[in-house]
Amino acid sequence: MPSVPPAPVRTPAAARFRRAAVPLALCAGLTVGLTACAADPDEGTNGVGRLSAPEIEKEARTAADAAKAVRLSGTLVSKGGTFKLNMRLKQNGAAGSVTTKNSKFELLRVGDALYLKADAGFWRHDEKGDGKAGEADTEAADKLDDKYVKVPSDDPSYKQLRGFTEMDQLLRGLIGLHGDVVKGDRDQIGGVRTVKVKGGADGEGGTLDVALEGSPYPLQFARGGGAGLVVLSEWDKDFPLAEPSRDETLDYGRQLPRA
Repeated sequence: MPSVPPAPVRTPAAARFRRAAVPLALCAGLTVGLTACAADPDEGTNGVGRLSAPEIEKEARTAADAAKAVRLSGTLVSKGGTFKLNMRLKQNGAAGSVTTKNSKFELLRVGDALYLKADAGFWRHDEKGDGKAGEADTEAADKLDDKYVKVPSDDPSYKQLRGFTEMDQLLRGLIGLHGDVVKGDRDQIGGVRTVKVKGGADGEGGTLDVALEGSPYPLQFARGGGAGLVVLSEWDKDFPLAEPSRDETLDYGRQLPRA
């Protein structure tokens, strides 16, 4: 009579391995593939990451258009030079600072009233072209040091300076992507999960990071060709705006110097 082989001994460890293998086998056999068992990258998000690139860009524009306030900080490069901005913006005004190659100044706009504040160095003119300020300018500059000056609406500088305070105008220029819009990688900006949309495959037309949490606000914009990087934060967070007191303000009475 042939001998019967002994039954295999099932150790507790072997049983655990067997139990673990069952769901793995089931997962591998699903027609949708192994991704069915992977974590959903859009779980707990606003769902924007599931959309196409043009749809994501549209959602970001819509959210930005509906916002009442935003903080814009970063660097922009244009034909006029490089500007470092740190501005809080809303529809009826703005407050913050602008830094250029040669100067730094603060801007405050309440409605159509635009004020500029800077140190004495900003206000000095080089009348003779020899790098030295005239005596009258030096005296005036010392008085204007760290004071608000109301920019006359007919001054050549008014339109340019006001451009730094216009929320809609700045956002339109920043959010717009050029070229075919494609979806990029996931990232985090300020601790908030984002999805990137790019103008062109390599972002040559700009790259926009759109929030995957809460409203799909644009949180960062990188201009193509290294022409600047701007962070957008404090969306819809209101802030007070008030014209400076008379003690804080002086009248320059002449054409403003160029920034």
